[in-house]
Amino acid sequence: MTVRVLLADDQVLIRSGFAALVNSADDLEVVGEAGDGAEAVRQAGALRPDVVLMDIRMPGVDGLTAARQIAASSDLSEVRVIVLTTFEADEYVVEALRSGASGFLGKSVEPDELLDAIRVVARGDALLSPRATRSLIARFLAQPGRSGPDPDGPAPVDAALDVLTEREREMVALVAHGLSNEDIAARLHLSPLTVKTHVNRAMSKLRARDRAQLVVLAYQTGLVRGGDTYPR
Repeated sequence: MTVRVLLADDQVLIRSGFAALVNSADDLEVVGEAGDGAEAVRQAGALRPDVVLMDIRMPGVDGLTAARQIAASSDLSEVRVIVLTTFEADEYVVEALRSGASGFLGKSVEPDELLDAIRVVARGDALLSPRATRSLIARFLAQPGRSGPDPDGPAPVDAALDVLTEREREMVALVAHGLSNEDIAARLHLSPLTVKTHVNRAMSKLRARDRAQLVVLAYQTGLVRGGDTYPR
């Protein structure tokens, strides 16, 4: 199946470059473009793309606000957002994930890495650039005003973790440590399919859109903390 992509950036030349790159891949297709966040939300509703490549800094409605609006819409539950920016400051990573984005990449990303990122997010996996490590996520979530649950995010954390089984908690913690399903399977001596089932059940119970949201929840609840070498 072809992955349908919406480009949102206020600079026409950048959109054109990304469009040429994305359309060069046989399994990817640009279906629309937007010059600001408000237009990106409108286009997402009209076109229902699989993935939106969203710039952070745009006039009017910025990319994080647009990502939050898309994530909050039940009609757009299948639309995934990758935040792209020239500003790779740590706080943007956390805010991008909190806004409902499935990933974060700098605009200096290599062409092949960008194309692979679109494919990763389209299939429901979380995407974090090398700079978006779990330590920086933990550090920013631990700051005053950042440790509590996101009112726009999944279910309240106190109730959320109670609905998980011990195995599901373990899976969420391992996901937050950056492990893939294959890595978790090897670590716990399970099949990748079994791991995928547990992770999907945890996502469903926590009303998380994808693995990126599980990462945020794991740190918000204290299930995983910065410096941990193994889940609690």
